[in-house]
Amino acid sequence: MKSYPLTVLLLLTLNFAFGQSYDEVEEEELKEIIQIRKELERNHQIKESYKIQVFSGNLEEAKKVKKEFDNNKDFVWDSKMIFETPNYKVWVGHYRNRLEADRALKVIIEEFDNALILKPGRG
Repeated sequence: MKSYPLTVLLLLTLNFAFGQSYDEVEEEELKEIIQIRKELERNHQIKESYKIQVFSGNLEEAKKVKKEFDNNKDFVWDSKMIFETPNYKVWVGHYRNRLEADRALKVIIEEFDNALILKPGRG
C-alpha cells in the first residue's frame, strides 16, 4: 500500500516535469501573424522586388552583354542571365522598390539604351 501513493506522486511529478506548457495567448498571436502575412502576400506586398533587364535575345549575345555589363566599373549591381522561352535575358540588381530601380535605370540606360524595369513573378 505504501508504494501506491509514491507511484502516483512519481507519475504526477514526471508529468509536470516533462509536460509541455501551453500558452493560449502565444497561439492567438501566432494565428494573427500568419493571417497578416497571408494578407500581405495576397496583396503582393511581400517579396516585392524589381529587376532591370538590359538584354533579351540569343545565348551568344546574352553572354556578350552580361560580360560587358560585369566589366563596367561604373556599375555596382550584380547581373545574371536567365532563360525564359524563347530568349536569354540579362537581369540586373534586386531593388526593393520602384524608386531604387528608377535610380539605377537612370545610370544603366546611358550604356544600355534598351534597358527596362521589370517586376518578375507577376503577371
